[in-house]
Amino acid sequence: MHHGTDNRPATLLAMAPGIAERLLGDAQRGHLARIARTDPRLVAHDLHAPEFASALAEAEVLLTCWGATPLTPEILERAPRLRAVVHAAGSVKHHITPACWERGLLVSSAAGANALPVAEYTLAAILFAGKQVLPAAHHYRALRGTDHDWRTELASSGNYRRTVGLVGASRIGRRVIELLRPFDVTTLLYDPYVTDTEAAGLSVQKAELADLCARASVVSVHAPQLPETDGMIGAAQLAAMPDGSTLINTSRGSLVDEAALLAELRTGRLHAVLDVTEPEVPPATSEFYTLPNVLLTPHMAGSFGNELHRMADHALSELERYAAGLPFTEPVRPDALEHSA
Repeated sequence: MHHGTDNRPATLLAMAPGIAERLLGDAQRGHLARIARTDPRLVAHDLHAPEFASALAEAEVLLTCWGATPLTPEILERAPRLRAVVHAAGSVKHHITPACWERGLLVSSAAGANALPVAEYTLAAILFAGKQVLPAAHHYRALRGTDHDWRTELASSGNYRRTVGLVGASRIGRRVIELLRPFDVTTLLYDPYVTDTEAAGLSVQKAELADLCARASVVSVHAPQLPETDGMIGAAQLAAMPDGSTLINTSRGSLVDEAALLAELRTGRLHAVLDVTEPEVPPATSEFYTLPNVLLTPHMAGSFGNELHRMADHALSELERYAAGLPFTEPVRPDALEHSA
């Protein structure tokens, strides 16, 4: 088909059913229509399906989100004009294959935009933990108006000169470091890839994992899911944590030895804020649901609700840069994938 002088890139949306409707509001649909040639009603839920074959053959850019079809050599063969993949979510590991790099595709991710709500959730969890908000709320409810000496009960609470330990200077970990700057806290960082100079630049103290666990009253995990991070927060690390301290996990359930964590939680010695578990929905019998010292949330720290529009806006600005011949602001490089989420 002939488009005359319309040089907007032909763009195909590729993601799981039900996502495009939440990802793209009216403002985003309008923006997409201005910068790309696309049928916004056509969302390829499965790039193998024949009804998407002609759009795939024409596409110069795929705009992807959760549940995009893996871009195997077979799919790429049917997409001879494909030059770029703009992902409106975090990790691209699920659909970007080695064949994409062999083909020389340009790839962009919205991991930076998706990191923001995770870091916000973490900041809230850190501040609530220091202030002992959840145990106080549970106890206040149980007392039902009975007179009580809260000053004594909360004598060890507060966020003044608190020590916070962050495991992993990932994109999210670095955003948490930024968000903690206005507070009177000392931030410790364990990350084997961060140099002393880098740590100084981030205004954090580097620490070994055992030392960090022993010194921090809140430990928050932001490392990627890799074979070497499996169970990195184990019995020894948990035992090192001071009485009354809190473990926050917004990364992946596999990074924490959950049997060891449950053993500590049953005694009431530690608290936990868990947005992720292994398996992802704990079985109905799991004590994570019933222990009073656990705040369990349904993997919601990342982008939900109106936060999807932030990822969409980021992806659209990347698409606009591509159309203008500019490099992506958040390019994904094959070598970086080994150490990232």
